[in-house]
Amino acid sequence: MALAITDATFDEVVLQSDKPVVVDFWAAWCGPCRMVGPVIDEIATEYDGKAVVGKVDVDANQEFAAKYGVRNIPTVLVFQKGEVVGRQVGVAPKKTYTDAIDALL
Repeated sequence: MALAITDATFDEVVLQSDKPVVVDFWAAWCGPCRMVGPVIDEIATEYDGKAVVGKVDVDANQEFAAKYGVRNIPTVLVFQKGEVVGRQVGVAPKKTYTDAIDALL
C-alpha cells in the first residue's frame, strides 16, 4: 500500500529520502486517478525496501502540487535525491512507472 503523503510530511518522506521516490498526485473525484491508484499500490508492495511509493491528495494538500506544477491529475513524479527526474501525466501502463524506478536502482 502506498504511503499517504501530506504537505507536512513531503519534505521528510520525499525530498530527504535516500531511495528513489514515486509520488502519485491524485484526488478522490478523479476517474483516471482511480485507475492509477491500484497500480501505484502494487508498485509500493513490489518495491518495498527499494523505493518509496506514496500518494498526495491534491484537494487536501496543495502546497507541493503547486510547487511542482501539477495542473492535471493523475500526475506521477519520480524523485531522486530530492530532485524530480521523471514525470508522467495521465494514466500509463504499470511498466512505465516500474521502468522509471528500475532506472534509478
